[in-house]
Amino acid sequence: MSKPLVYVVIYSTWGHVLTLAHSIIKGLNEAGNVTAELYQVAETLPATVLEKMYAKSPLPDVPVLEPKDLVNADAFLFGIPTRYGSPAAQVKAFWDATGALWASGALVGKHAGVFTSTGSQHGGQETTIFTFIPHLAHHGILYVPLGYQCPILNDNSEVIGGSPWGAGTIAGGDGSRQPSEKELEIGVVQGRTFASTVARAHRA
Repeated sequence: MSKPLVYVVIYSTWGHVLTLAHSIIKGLNEAGNVTAELYQVAETLPATVLEKMYAKSPLPDVPVLEPKDLVNADAFLFGIPTRYGSPAAQVKAFWDATGALWASGALVGKHAGVFTSTGSQHGGQETTIFTFIPHLAHHGILYVPLGYQCPILNDNSEVIGGSPWGAGTIAGGDGSRQPSEKELEIGVVQGRTFASTVARAHRA
């Protein structure tokens, strides 16, 4: 039996979500029971605006996923930065283009998890994922939370991104803070445990 295919699909303006995605993929690969591929959603802002923002998007070495190609994967891990406590518009635009998949039920029964990046610890680590879940529900995709499978989520010694909803990082108001080692470890655990869930369902 072939390994289930997991798409890690991200939008990353300044690279924080991309860095966290690499830790997610590390966990997926460590599990050894899935195949992982990294993609980004299409950028919707014009180049002139992105230049003024000093944005890294679109990421030059990450292929852009067409919405119709979601059907090719068995499961997904979506990396979503926050905008006022909900998913970035680029992510919404991607999902708004999945109407044909919804009409045919093409994604029903697939699995998905989510990870995120916010400017501060109060910037929407949980609400960004919570407000993304309706996209999964309407497609019949099974949401797989991280839960408390990583002990670091109980660490109160410093500011740490992530929650039972999924891994997360905190970028700082000016984007200068990079994902910490603890945040990256949470990402590894999410990738590894998500792979186990997907592989178990694939064998059933």
